[in-house]
Amino acid sequence: MKDIMQRIDNANHIVLIVEPNPGADALGAASAMYTHLLRLHKKVSLYCATQGIHSSLSFLPWFEKIRNSFPSSADFAIFLGRESDFGLEINIEYSVINSDLMSMSQKLYNFFSKKEINLNKKMATALYAGLLEDTNGFLSDTLDGTIFAASKVLIESGADFQACNRYIMQYQSLASLKLKALMLSNMRLIQDAEVAVFLVSNEDMKKTGAMNEDCKKVLAEALFLPTVEVSLLVKENEDGSISGFVHSSAKSKYTNRELFSISNTNTLENALEEILKLINKEI
Repeated sequence: MKDIMQRIDNANHIVLIVEPNPGADALGAASAMYTHLLRLHKKVSLYCATQGIHSSLSFLPWFEKIRNSFPSSADFAIFLGRESDFGLEINIEYSVINSDLMSMSQKLYNFFSKKEINLNKKMATALYAGLLEDTNGFLSDTLDGTIFAASKVLIESGADFQACNRYIMQYQSLASLKLKALMLSNMRLIQDAEVAVFLVSNEDMKKTGAMNEDCKKVLAEALFLPTVEVSLLVKENEDGSISGFVHSSAKSKYTNRELFSISNTNTLENALEEILKLINKEI
């Protein structure tokens, strides 16, 4: 991020590119950066390929500005996340704000702090929402004092923490409850009950009307089971491909991420076998 400010200064129209199926962390970081760029009197667009982003994120500032068509007049882009996750090729200058070692919101908070950029209420709310989600309501095993220190500054800067708590931690749709019931009823425990496995078909998603983020919330909750260190989701996508997601506690060496997306597997059971081979059954 060393030269990003200079690139921002030289740009006429900046597009912020948010990862597909974003959560509060990615979208909160994008919202905070969007606010900052507006304060610099820059023309800025907010792009995400996903149509129908989860309604629990609608409270975030600038949610209504998200578009799934790429602005043709943009001359500089900022990817918020790993570039390889986007599947998007662009022919303009760009920078990547990567979140491999910490949450996107924490990284952007650190960036603003280092640059001595003052946070307004919109920025503080967006970043607080990201920290809240990433730490699972400040209950994560990886939580440390830097998160609490950042949260204190964000609240003092006007973060609407009550709205964040309500939408990030308490929001439930009927569709998400239906999916949760289905996933829990079909959950299986393997590897001496250290791994919770969920298989979710495209038919399950259609039947419940749920969204991808609803699946990931169940993964996080499964880690509260006494013996579970890793929760694993094998999910069939609308196009017939199958994706694998892992969510883990601090005890596990695996980080929360998508493992892979494949299109040559016939069944969810076969995909599960491939995933277990991929991680050498060491989870």
